[in-house]
Amino acid sequence: MEVLVTGGAGFIGSHLAARLAREGHGVVVLDNLDPYYDPARKRANLRLLPAGVRVVRGDAGEPRVLRRVLGDHRPRMIFHIAARPGVRASLRDPLGAHGANATATLRLLETARDKGVGKVVFASSSSVYGDGVKLPLREEGPLNPVSPYGVAKLAAEHYCRVFHESCGLRTTCLRLFTVYGPRMRPDLAISVFTRRALAGRPIEIFGRGTATRDFTYVEDAVEAHLRAMTRGDGGTFNIGGGTRISVLALARRILALTGSPSKLVFSDPRPGEMAHTWADVTRARRTLGWRPRVDLDEGLRRTVEWFRAEG
Repeated sequence: MEVLVTGGAGFIGSHLAARLAREGHGVVVLDNLDPYYDPARKRANLRLLPAGVRVVRGDAGEPRVLRRVLGDHRPRMIFHIAARPGVRASLRDPLGAHGANATATLRLLETARDKGVGKVVFASSSSVYGDGVKLPLREEGPLNPVSPYGVAKLAAEHYCRVFHESCGLRTTCLRLFTVYGPRMRPDLAISVFTRRALAGRPIEIFGRGTATRDFTYVEDAVEAHLRAMTRGDGGTFNIGGGTRISVLALARRILALTGSPSKLVFSDPRPGEMAHTWADVTRARRTLGWRPRVDLDEGLRRTVEWFRAEG
């Protein structure tokens, strides 16, 4: 099948594009190499893609670019991974976050419908839940995002639902819970903690470290996207590890794995961050036939070894 992966030079997108290519799909990657983090990292990801993956540089939220890519390559399916991530970045630039995450998704859905694409799988976020909700988090809500990023992702989910229900375009939304693993974004906690631990530098923890997170290994996130190719039309699904760990315990676990002498230092909590995430993945298990296979201990071990190898 011919497929388009937007954001295919990024962390999750490059893993997904490589897996699709290995399984025999024709893959086109569309990425604008946004400088949210060093574009050199994204170019390095592209060099790791299997031969035959076609790469187009451009903005997935630009209709002219989308029409050209969809016209030239005629994909039957789009995996929409491209986004402007980051809760704190969205607080600094809420209009930019909305444009890159909500408006861009709307433009992609409209162009996909007009060009006869069969299905769009949208990478959403656990940030749509916000705080003050019962754990574990279930897809039916309540939804109370506490950052412009979470609001934009939720708006994009609604656009996917409307296009599925009213416009004849099949869609599936995957709410990803903090994906980690080799080649992960440099601003994520596991990445920051691991790099500092390996360098013997202090590890900063915001607040007292009591916030908890549900982490998803990148291979499991990719598998969920593949399952959504043929299942879950019109649905929204939590994709998480199904367990949670405090930020403080996470830092200590990374210190143990690395054998690092790094000290933990504490600073003021940051606004816009959820206090807790923990995914109920029952719906994904029942409908997509998906479940997480790499637990946190094994995933952290693999991730630390990748960081060691990368120096």
